[in-house]
Amino acid sequence: MKNKLSLFILMLISAISAKAATLSETIDSFFKPIVDNYLVPVIFWDPIKAMGFDVGASVPIVVVWLVFGAVYFTLKMNFINFRGFKHAIGLVKGDYDDPNDKGEVSHFQALTTALSATVGLGNIAGVAIAISIGGPGATFWMIVAGLLGMSAKFVECTLGVKYRKLDENGEVSGGPMYYLRDGLAKYNMAGFGKVLAVLFAILCIGGSFGGGNMFQANQAYAQIAGQFPALAGNGPMFGLILAILVGTVIIGGIKSIANVTEKIVPFMAALYVGAALIIILLNITEIGNVFALIFKGAFAPAAGLGGIIGVLIQGFRRAAFSNEAGVGSASIAHAAAKTNEPVSEGIVALLEPFIDTVVICTMTALVLIITGYHDVQGVEGAQMTSQAFGSVFSWFPYILVVAIFLFAFSTMISWSYYGLKAWTFLFGKSKVSEYSYKLLFLVFIVIGSSVKLGAVLDFSDMMILAMAFPNIIGLLILSKEVRVDLDDYYSRLKSGVIKRFK
Repeated sequence: MKNKLSLFILMLISAISAKAATLSETIDSFFKPIVDNYLVPVIFWDPIKAMGFDVGASVPIVVVWLVFGAVYFTLKMNFINFRGFKHAIGLVKGDYDDPNDKGEVSHFQALTTALSATVGLGNIAGVAIAISIGGPGATFWMIVAGLLGMSAKFVECTLGVKYRKLDENGEVSGGPMYYLRDGLAKYNMAGFGKVLAVLFAILCIGGSFGGGNMFQANQAYAQIAGQFPALAGNGPMFGLILAILVGTVIIGGIKSIANVTEKIVPFMAALYVGAALIIILLNITEIGNVFALIFKGAFAPAAGLGGIIGVLIQGFRRAAFSNEAGVGSASIAHAAAKTNEPVSEGIVALLEPFIDTVVICTMTALVLIITGYHDVQGVEGAQMTSQAFGSVFSWFPYILVVAIFLFAFSTMISWSYYGLKAWTFLFGKSKVSEYSYKLLFLVFIVIGSSVKLGAVLDFSDMMILAMAFPNIIGLLILSKEVRVDLDDYYSRLKSGVIKRFK
């Protein structure tokens, strides 16, 4: 099957290469009206401005919705983001692993699979954009949003395990599609739950092809071609090679994906964070001034109240877009964890926003501020981050290329799993259904590497963000039972009913 997929993609290479410009224009012209006329007005609608207030910055409804959910779940779950942190470490270490628990992957593998989908270009380019617009103060609000997002991630991943389905072969299917459909049915909202579940699945499939696939392939190729000009014009071949690499992993399903992510994620995080730590340590005497800039920028920007809100929105927006807390995607991966305790997997999942936003995004921000590149004009995104690191280590741009490739690769293999589960939820589980999706996914890698995609990437990113609307509605309705389960879990943990195996 692997050879057939590779052969099919190879046959597309010449056609895509010859018609790349036309294909790009056709795709862009199709999606641009949809993005401009329908998605942007809905997802980035500003409720504050609609009420007649001008706070000096745009306040997108999707950011308000994500932050509202994060704050609500933090309060509802009695600050589980802080009190569950130590126990989460023990769970990831395997201290409570029972070999008899049902599931397909370990706590650690589920965590790295979900992390591989969120840790990516947003941590490198997105942070630079947030700070270049909002200034150093955006870092503070980014950290706050990351800490709050831990609670939203806990709730959705607890439900992902609680409402998951296991087939006769022990294969797991879970995520928002299932807890929206089956969970809401318990509250006499079966029809509403089905509508939300189908809507989520459609958005998830679209997001997997776009933001979880084409965007990653497109940006990975752009970075590599930028560092190695000799590769310019070879997008289709790069896409083919990347598709083959991705294909060899995703054909094996979640176990194969988890086996790869548990190795790649720690390596790429250590590679990137390690370089950032060296720069911070080399400039340790400047740390006090850096944090002073961050706090001053967060609470006393030159533009007054409007400036504070603008900085806050930039920080919250970057954190929300980066860690995807409240979007629901991670619960699909965590549903496959080997556990009979849904709450335990939710507690493991709360580590994701901490690692993604509080650690990795903050490291990027600190390097940008220490090196002074947050004030450089005419440079943005990944280029700004690359130059900031490169100002200390001349060789770092090459390391960044490797990191970006690994980030893109790991994001794609995780999102292929998310998209597949949404696909089989809609179209049924069969070999034909599964391989149809995987084939489409691999073809889109080649397309993403070969053409300049403007509106389609905006479209796909918005589909991922839009997943938050049906998901958080379901989480709000089901949060009461999650709190009951959480209290029961901790009472059994304290009494010793839940045992430590190591």
